[in-house]
Amino acid sequence: MKILVGVKRVVDYAVKIRVKPDRSGVVTEGVQHSMNPFDEIALEEAVKLKEKKLATEVVAFSLGGPKSAEVLRTALAKGADKAIHVQVSDDEAGKLESFHVAKTLQKIVEQEKFDAVFLGKQAIDDDSSQTAPILAGLLDWPQALYASKVEEGGSGHMKVTREIDGGLDTIKVKVPFVLSADLRLNEPRYATLPNIMKAKKKPLKNIPIKDLGVDITPQTETVEVTEPPVRKAGGFVEDVSALVAKLKEKGFVKA
Repeated sequence: MKILVGVKRVVDYAVKIRVKPDRSGVVTEGVQHSMNPFDEIALEEAVKLKEKKLATEVVAFSLGGPKSAEVLRTALAKGADKAIHVQVSDDEAGKLESFHVAKTLQKIVEQEKFDAVFLGKQAIDDDSSQTAPILAGLLDWPQALYASKVEEGGSGHMKVTREIDGGLDTIKVKVPFVLSADLRLNEPRYATLPNIMKAKKKPLKNIPIKDLGVDITPQTETVEVTEPPVRKAGGFVEDVSALVAKLKEKGFVKA
């Protein structure tokens, strides 16, 4: 099984997000970036399947500006065998949508003949959670979304456990398929120094977006980005009677 893993360069999860003065977006210049955490989990699962001899090759993919090569090198250091960087300008990268990413992935899958695509369930910058289901639709492949456990299913199938509101849902999907990784699927490994050095020699293929013939014209327009309102400070009461009196005063409890 040949697995393609999507990895996205996003503002690091530990960075406090700041809105631009003109409210056109968030500040990204001079801000620490890293691989999307859910994509790290998807990558780890693909590498684990290769270690179990259930996968033959793991290829990392990223659609983005020049600096996206950084997360691809990280992916190579974490166990990916190769990397594919579909290049766009920084300006275009800021306007990419889930549909554009899915269309690009579709082209790569069809050209390179992959058997599975692993993605994080969502990116922490736009939280769309749409790329995996859109891609499954474009490829007409079965999908296993929000995976918390992946096992061999036998006879060309994989068994995937998903966390749902009512508990756990276990499904069997036929290969080829699209998977999106949930938080509790695994704990990603750290890239060791020797593997970081080895990653520099692993192949990283650069493909300009125009070579794939994918139209990345934005379908939506960001009208305004604003910070959430500041939460008002709470208060303290001495006892239950004082609490009830306060609730009555606010109109939350009828007398």
